[in-house]
Amino acid sequence: MPDSAAHRTRPRAVAGTVNITASAVSLYIADAAASSEFFTTYLGYREELRGEGYICLSRDDAAADIVLLERSAEAPPQDSPGPQHMAVSFTVTAIADEHDRLRRAGAPITTPLRQQPWGEWVLRLTDPNGVVVELVEWVPPAGA
Repeated sequence: MPDSAAHRTRPRAVAGTVNITASAVSLYIADAAASSEFFTTYLGYREELRGEGYICLSRDDAAADIVLLERSAEAPPQDSPGPQHMAVSFTVTAIADEHDRLRRAGAPITTPLRQQPWGEWVLRLTDPNGVVVELVEWVPPAGA
């Protein structure tokens, strides 16, 4: 049986699973300090590490760490990925309470709390660098 090109380039399945012990989201942005202030003020993160051009944020719960990396001013825009067309999403409990807390705190809520037709509740915030943060909670629709 001939070996097809698609078959030769497909990665082979490996027995077992990856043992992931932590996770982080790296965001390439213009102003790490501004995003750090947003995440620490409104979302309960704390700064773990800070250096020239980067800040590492963490929490004590299951949320992924966030690494804020400043884009180089010398790099052309096409070589510097940005937050466009992406969102960082966190599943939370008591989303209505979170919405009220964030509104009272003056958080930059760009999509107020609403329920999607499939039952998910969502609200969106946008940080000073344009990073969209979604808070979501699954609440089955009535009768489901």
